[in-house]
Amino acid sequence: MMQALIVISDKQYLVKQGDRLFVPRQDAVAGDVIEVKPLMHVDQEKSSLQPAGTVKVKVLEHVRDEKVVVFRKNRRKRFQKRNGHRQHMTQVEVLSV
Repeated sequence: MMQALIVISDKQYLVKQGDRLFVPRQDAVAGDVIEVKPLMHVDQEKSSLQPAGTVKVKVLEHVRDEKVVVFRKNRRKRFQKRNGHRQHMTQVEVLSV
């Protein structure tokens, strides 16, 4: 099974063909195909640090991640602040390695 180590938005992912993953939001419309240059190809017996070719990923949809609650409190001061944050994400599928 051939795998590739790719970088999307300063994050590294180890992917194989058919994988679906969530990456930080990309400037692409749903259905677009993005070509990503791999850092490394990984195979069972051998791996290559100087890979040739590109990895093609297809943008499936743009979604928002689960809510992260940010809670601040100062002791003995009657101060409490609660805030939430949802990160914008893009779901992609690996077409070819």
